[in-house]
Amino acid sequence: MSYVILHKKVMVNGVEIFYRVAGESDRPAVVLLHGFPSSSVMFRKLMTELAGKYYLIAPDFPGFGFSGFPDARHFDYTFDHIAACMKALLDEIGIGKFFIYLHDYGSAVGLRLCVAVPGRVLGIIVQNGNAYREGLGPQWDETIDYWHHPTEEKKRKIMSFLSEEGTRMQYTAGLPDELLAGLGPELWTLDWALMSRPGNIDMQFILNCDYQSNLQKFETFQHYFRQYQPPALILWGKYDVFFSIEEAFCYQRDLPNAELHILEGGHMALETNFDEIVCRMGDFLGRYC
Repeated sequence: MSYVILHKKVMVNGVEIFYRVAGESDRPAVVLLHGFPSSSVMFRKLMTELAGKYYLIAPDFPGFGFSGFPDARHFDYTFDHIAACMKALLDEIGIGKFFIYLHDYGSAVGLRLCVAVPGRVLGIIVQNGNAYREGLGPQWDETIDYWHHPTEEKKRKIMSFLSEEGTRMQYTAGLPDELLAGLGPELWTLDWALMSRPGNIDMQFILNCDYQSNLQKFETFQHYFRQYQPPALILWGKYDVFFSIEEAFCYQRDLPNAELHILEGGHMALETNFDEIVCRMGDFLGRYC
């Protein structure tokens, strides 16, 4: 049986939030949080695949995808604020307890949500999501240096990722040729088209600079893991050039029962390792529902 993805919008904290839903609302809820530079579109295949057993909800963050893009003068583009919007969205559409999929920026947003409502979190699925300092290898050195010692010259250099080529690299960087051949250009083309809207590059840079706030919250996130021991599935594309594979094993320090799988994929492993991720998720969710 095939399942239709519904596309909806709702006003949350003064911002129109676009979100996708699939499945029956009386089934266990799975909240899917996208990363940079993507949107809920990254979960389209996953949603139809799992909708027979679960209720899938995938929102676009403010300024991303098809959600509202308020002017930065009137909206605080921080991970704290975006997390508050996501909590308000789940409250507005009646999502009580839920599993949560954390990827890239979605990890920064989603772990704030987990800390805020720990009793509602049934389990976490981490796919190349950052919560440990070990994940930030030397490729982050210039960015971290800019945070602490900003100059216009440094800014111009680190902003290179906010480009058409930088957007494509989120999908392709580090992948061997045999995996590159299986990647279509559709997603990064859409991502770049949306990022090219007037003012969006500036917004993305503001939010990226706020990523330093996540480093300050790593201990809070890790304390949440230790205290609540949520069931956890860690899926890590080993060719990721943005978050080191070393981080994947860090989760088991605080979540000793976490299930860990290293994938033959990169940062956007859902595109190259879809069948394996669906299988691992299905097994994991089935054990806790």
